[in-house]
Amino acid sequence: MTAPGLPYALLAELTYRCPLGCPYCSNPVELTRAGDELATDEWRRVIDEAAALGVLQILFSGGEPTARRDLAALIGHATAAGLYGNLITSAVLLDAARIAAFAAAGLRHVQISFQDSAADGADRIGGFAGGHVKKLAAARLVRDAGLELTVNLVVHRHNLDHLEALLAMAVELGAGRIEVAHVQYHGWALANRAALMPTRTQVEQAGATVAAARERLKGVATIDYVAPDYYARRPKACMGGWARQFLTVTPDGRVLPCQAAQSIAGLAFESVRDRSLADIWERSPAFDRFRGTGWMKEPCRSCDRREIDWGGCRCQAFALLGDAAATDPACALSADHAAMLTAAETESAAAAPDFRYRRIGAA
Repeated sequence: MTAPGLPYALLAELTYRCPLGCPYCSNPVELTRAGDELATDEWRRVIDEAAALGVLQILFSGGEPTARRDLAALIGHATAAGLYGNLITSAVLLDAARIAAFAAAGLRHVQISFQDSAADGADRIGGFAGGHVKKLAAARLVRDAGLELTVNLVVHRHNLDHLEALLAMAVELGAGRIEVAHVQYHGWALANRAALMPTRTQVEQAGATVAAARERLKGVATIDYVAPDYYARRPKACMGGWARQFLTVTPDGRVLPCQAAQSIAGLAFESVRDRSLADIWERSPAFDRFRGTGWMKEPCRSCDRREIDWGGCRCQAFALLGDAAATDPACALSADHAAMLTAAETESAAAAPDFRYRRIGAA
């Protein structure tokens, strides 16, 4: 067991309710219904415990966090606790009055996701008619309110060819930060992998487009780029390493080291309804399971990158190989790397099947 440091960010998944049906949603395929959600006072206690534990930032997320009527109150509580408040939203439920209320409560930053550069493609991908127009209006209201804006662009085979237009849209909206994030194949995205998988050519062109945009937009906007795993040769340090920097609390109170962790069979994740956040962070067997490097098998155990990528993604290893302790197949040193690459090339070369839209009760 490795002694934990302090987490600096809490992802507060307030609800799984969401008007959109994005086929790459990171929420679990089996979704918690509203009746199981933490109540306002329970979230207040979680926020206080996070601040006491050393957390500096809180990211209000979901589902769609603005579906919670108590969101302004929770933002205000986080502000009073000294946390930097971020809102991660689809923005389709936002209006000027709610944004003003959030700003008055101390919110500092808003991240809005866009599905494509034009309404027809965006609304088709998100499964929500009229969503794109609402997002554009909300982004402008966020900037008018003086809040920092990140535009999040989740990219895949259906919108990668529009990346230049997506970047131009983000700049026009006044985003100080742009996140270009290739789909990570967990949850609904794994169920829709064949429909979403881009070609290698698309991925290579995206990398070149982002590199050129970073040069062109110096001093205008920061661009973060989340590369895809299926064409990689080395894995990412998922969440900075298992249970090293981040906490996620689900709508029903389970505490996870990452959003997708509950997909790993055999790990029991404890609830803030039963134990304190600090107790779970410091002593939970599930959090300790993949901390540090002692759990690693070869070739990870003797790899000189073992404290750089921390073995890659445990959820991906479990989803593709059935063993969360296996080498992430995104790594070229994995015996399963070639099969992962073949799957990407085969699926991206075939016609895209229809989306399975993310809906509660649609598993």
